[in-house]
Amino acid sequence: MEHQNLSIAHKWFAAFNEHNLESLLDLYDDQAEHYSPKLKIKKPETNGLVKGKKALWDWWQSAFESIPSLHYRVTSLTANDDRVFMEYVRSVQGEADLRVAEVLEIKQGKIVFSRVYHG
Repeated sequence: MEHQNLSIAHKWFAAFNEHNLESLLDLYDDQAEHYSPKLKIKKPETNGLVKGKKALWDWWQSAFESIPSLHYRVTSLTANDDRVFMEYVRSVQGEADLRVAEVLEIKQGKIVFSRVYHG
């Protein structure tokens, strides 16, 4: 399972950095939830949490359209049987790099919950 979960993390970064929403969302369960401090700031009504693939699509589509240079560089991946802890650097042209940690909770080969932490 650890190996499968690391594979999911690698696919996640590849899809994200290609801004390929279909490949990214294929990794998620239909009812997946995602929490992000940036989401809480940009869409306060969500309290930082979106639920379901449609909400994930909308959130990332907006980010990719408004921040075309958005790119993540992996610094560390740690996996066990039901989650992957990812550390990466968020790079955007004209902004200081931001250190980020994110946890993907995985069940039956699909991401069911993700939570972002900013350094």
